Amino acid sequence: MSNPIIEVLILAAIALFVLSRLYIALGRDDGSGERPRPAPAPRPRQPADDRPQEPERPEPSRPVFTGPGASALEDIYNADRSFNTRDFLQGAKAAYQMIVEAFARGDRDALRPLLDDDVYEAWDDAITQRESDGTAAYDLLRLKKAEIDDASLDNGTARVMVRYEAELGDGERTRIAREIWTFMRDVSSSNPNWLLDDVETAT
Repeated sequence: MSNPIIEVLILAAIALFVLSRLYIALGRDDGSGERPRPAPAPRPRQPADDRPQEPERPEPSRPVFTGPGASALEDIYNADRSFNTRDFLQGAKAAYQMIVEAFARGDRDALRPLLDDDVYEAWDDAITQRESDGTAAYDLLRLKKAEIDDASLDNGTARVMVRYEAELGDGERTRIAREIWTFMRDVSSSNPNWLLDDVETAT
């Protein structure tokens, strides 16, 4: 009959052996016997900049000049980056209407800031002669066309020639006026206004 104490010791040794093998097997990651390394702790997020971000401003597109006087128009733009033909022609149309209507009324005060000295003197004489003769003035009925005819830049003075075609009337008769007006401006001046420098009959 076997000794129960010896049997208990044998069973205890077997259990200890089995537990040790399970511990080794469960502790391995890929057969190397190493325990899995813990994942690195996430880095703390940097505090966000609460200042509002300014939107990026696109670079203004450079205008493309074509047609009559294109080279000189580009020179004018290089000297004055605010210049563009669209805004200039809008101003030239408005100037034509204001000048023709002021001349028809004989309004010298309205004409003075819009005309160069030589043009003003000639038109002042024309108003005086018309008032003396008692002839009727022609009013602007319709501006039919306004387009750039040529341009130049000489010693900082820009000149742009505009070809106009307009319908004028004096209440009884109508006529078509075809003229080329030359506007001038010192591109280095802070004054954005153009002056009427010359008027010629268009061929």
